[in-house]
Amino acid sequence: MSRAEAADEPGDSTAPATPDRLRRRASRLLSQLTTRSDRLINDGLSRADARKWHYAVLASLQDHGSGSQATLSGRTGIHRSDMVGVLNELAERHLVERTPDPDDQRRNIITISTRGRDHLIRLDQVLDDLHDELLAPLSPAERDQFVQLLTRLLDHHTRTP
Repeated sequence: MSRAEAADEPGDSTAPATPDRLRRRASRLLSQLTTRSDRLINDGLSRADARKWHYAVLASLQDHGSGSQATLSGRTGIHRSDMVGVLNELAERHLVERTPDPDDQRRNIITISTRGRDHLIRLDQVLDDLHDELLAPLSPAERDQFVQLLTRLLDHHTRTP
């Protein structure tokens, strides 16, 4: 943790107080929360022998069905060049299956396996627990509102004209 991050830790009387003008900046708060959230989620998924990208691909396949590497890249936001490695990891663990596309033999269709579905259920529970930890200070209603507001902001800033 950097000295600047330590300054925001409650109860740290040795660190200088963070100026109010910094604590009122939504961009700074989001950035710091993102850093902490990423650490929490990455560590938690690692203990479950998974990564965020594994979860994203498995969730996409479960919720939207089979697809090509390019389709999965578009659905998940994982760059196409990174998708190859993610799919290799998932295939090695028998969490996804690759079959040749009958319409284009140059590409594969990726499908979630039964083992992948079971793994996704476990990862859903891991993430539920991690999100409970992340959002612990908020009531259930506040959590819902927080997610709605974040979704609204993200949708606004990712909308294509």
